[in-house]
Amino acid sequence: MHQQCIKQWIGSAARLADLYWTLRQTLEVAVTADEASRRSAPADDDPRPTPPTRPDPDDCCHSGCDPCVFDLYEEEVTRYRAALAAWEARHPKPARRAAKPRTQR
Repeated sequence: MHQQCIKQWIGSAARLADLYWTLRQTLEVAVTADEASRRSAPADDDPRPTPPTRPDPDDCCHSGCDPCVFDLYEEEVTRYRAALAAWEARHPKPARRAAKPRTQR
């Protein structure tokens, strides 16, 4: 029984470490993107942010960890939404051309 708990804990710890590095990389990308926007970087150097990957239900150990993998995911989503809003502000959609009025025959 203890060995199974230890294996689950080690697996959860490894997933948390992966999430930590993903979050750290996301923050570094966000800071880099913010610096790029200050320098008015071309659009090619400022890719659209990618949404975070939702953890599988099996990624949670259901032991009440703080933070839970789903808590970390929600924080990632919040940062993603902020990064996306900033990216959309830097890359406004082109104005749509007015459609030609249809003539009835």
